[in-house]
Amino acid sequence: MLDQIHWLAAVTVLGVLEQAYFFLQVIYARRLFGISPPKISGPPEFERIFRAQVNSSEYFPIFLALLWQAGLFFHQGLAATLGLLYLCARYCYFMGYKASSSERLASMYFSAGVLWILIAVSALGILHFFLSHYVGLNTLQLLTA
Repeated sequence: MLDQIHWLAAVTVLGVLEQAYFFLQVIYARRLFGISPPKISGPPEFERIFRAQVNSSEYFPIFLALLWQAGLFFHQGLAATLGLLYLCARYCYFMGYKASSSERLASMYFSAGVLWILIAVSALGILHFFLSHYVGLNTLQLLTA
């Protein structure tokens, strides 16, 4: 079983480490700009870092759910590759947002595109499972015939 999920687990750990890095960047920015919690406003430089971290945190559970569904129901390697692309895009998003709010856009659209692909792959994998398990219809055999 572990050989079927090891890449998903590795990408999950990388994602958690990335989230921790984003959290640490907010802590560092709070110290740099003298902004104590629970304040969330300050200079634009701080607010961009804070928003980049919050935005990334908001999408992280969606990413994890889709990563694991795509990996378990469709293909672990493809899901892990898409997961790495997503994590790279989110890092570029964070760094771009940190520099300027307009520099986040390309990586934001790219990471959203990767999520849509993960949604499609997950849905196809789950559909295939239901059709083969409950209806007895093997869609892979139909496609290759």
